[in-house]
Amino acid sequence: MVSIKKPSQLRMVDTPGGPLTYTLAWKAVKNLNLRIKAGGEIAISVPLRYSIRQADDFVREKSGWILNAIALLERQAEPLPPASREECARRMSEALERVYPLVAPLGVGFPSLKLRALKSQWGNCHWAQGYITLNTALARCPEELRDYVALHELVHFLHHDHGPGFYARMDVLMPDWRKRRRALKGYTGALEKEPSRKV
Repeated sequence: MVSIKKPSQLRMVDTPGGPLTYTLAWKAVKNLNLRIKAGGEIAISVPLRYSIRQADDFVREKSGWILNAIALLERQAEPLPPASREECARRMSEALERVYPLVAPLGVGFPSLKLRALKSQWGNCHWAQGYITLNTALARCPEELRDYVALHELVHFLHHDHGPGFYARMDVLMPDWRKRRRALKGYTGALEKEPSRKV
């Protein structure tokens, strides 16, 4: 029997923490996927065989976690004031130095660090040339988010793409990296406001 894809719909569910509204989408996926977008929007993707009731029950069951994640985004979404060139360089160098010991035993050499005001990336890894680039806008983000991006780029020296091996390594080195990545989405405004500069 062939499953027919259903149209997405907006749902509202009563939960112990109050009503939650979310977008429900049926997709050709194996598992249910939950995403909290930067504005606090909740999106659920479910396999084609899932019923609306199963999706609602999932949201109800995870409501505590969802509300905490939204609160975290709202609480941390205000960027820090712009930093001077010197302060920016100091903050980013310290982030790299804090997380480097996690990958040093794995054979990763200490990379050169370049800082740029990137338009759509928080950082990138030039593993063949031995350096990473971090976005100057990260200086306006909390320390734990700078650390996440720095480690993300360092792990690319071990896994050059975003395959299963990359995420498995992140899980071991920084178990809460997904929470940090979600929180970082609340700072996309800092990307747009960062002046174009190199440090």
